[in-house]
Amino acid sequence: MHIADLLTNGPTCSFEFFPPKTEKGAEALYETIRKLEVLKPSFVSVTYGAGGSTRELTHDLVVRIKNSTSLDAIPHLTLVCHSQDEIQGILTRYAEAGVSNILALGGDPPKGLTGYDRKQDAFQQAADLVGFIRKFNEKGGLHPDQRGFGVGVAGFPEGHPATPNRLDEMDYLKAKVDQGADYIVTQLFFDNSAFFDFRDRCILAGITIPIVAGIMPITTTQGMRRIAELAGGANISAGLQRAIARAGSDTEAVANVGVHWATEQCRELLDQGVAGIHFYTLNQSSATTEIYRSLGLRDSAALQRSASS
Repeated sequence: MHIADLLTNGPTCSFEFFPPKTEKGAEALYETIRKLEVLKPSFVSVTYGAGGSTRELTHDLVVRIKNSTSLDAIPHLTLVCHSQDEIQGILTRYAEAGVSNILALGGDPPKGLTGYDRKQDAFQQAADLVGFIRKFNEKGGLHPDQRGFGVGVAGFPEGHPATPNRLDEMDYLKAKVDQGADYIVTQLFFDNSAFFDFRDRCILAGITIPIVAGIMPITTTQGMRRIAELAGGANISAGLQRAIARAGSDTEAVANVGVHWATEQCRELLDQGVAGIHFYTLNQSSATTEIYRSLGLRDSAALQRSASS
């Protein structure tokens, strides 16, 4: 099923995982996935390493989730370091496996490739990748679903680190939508006002597809700094920093602060009609499960029931 179909009955709830590089890590992740499966998320996504460095791991994890769980798994796909033939081959494999959706992203080159010339890539912008996937769909017969792949793209409430001009950034996002994106999943944020402003700016830019909010609970003080780096400079508000500082060296208290903050974010987002919430799990289950409990939910279907009541 296309994610766009699910979003018409939203709000959705989804989880993101990254493919481990060892067999032990893979088994640990699979145990996490099994624990989160009982929450019946609308879908889960699997990341794609810089420059396609986890191409096979991503494919194998997506197929394993699809074939051995009740979850609908969506692979990330980036354009950096890829030729058109490589992208065609990746899409063909996912189509043959019956994968229904792709999250199309720009991506970054691997850290070891200093001075990499992006002109070598078949596509220069994520919009180009979205357009290519749509052309793949139009060929027909390559995917068991006659519509082909549903396509999601990324959005950046606090700005893309590579695009200081926020007006240009919205133009790039609009180009992805014009090429056929079905929905947007945002980068993580800790201040909901950034999301609401982003949503309003999308409307002003003529972007009307659903926007799913990305949430990542802070669970350790070290993790707070790591999260900010991963997010390309996410703004961690003074209020959240003070709350974390009050917890001091008490690791349980830090985790409680982070989960409470994320829970209140979700509560407000749901009250304000968010299309969906996407949890960046870092391959852990406890924080996400605790947020569900704090919201009074047993599974993602409860979100839709509460929204329609």
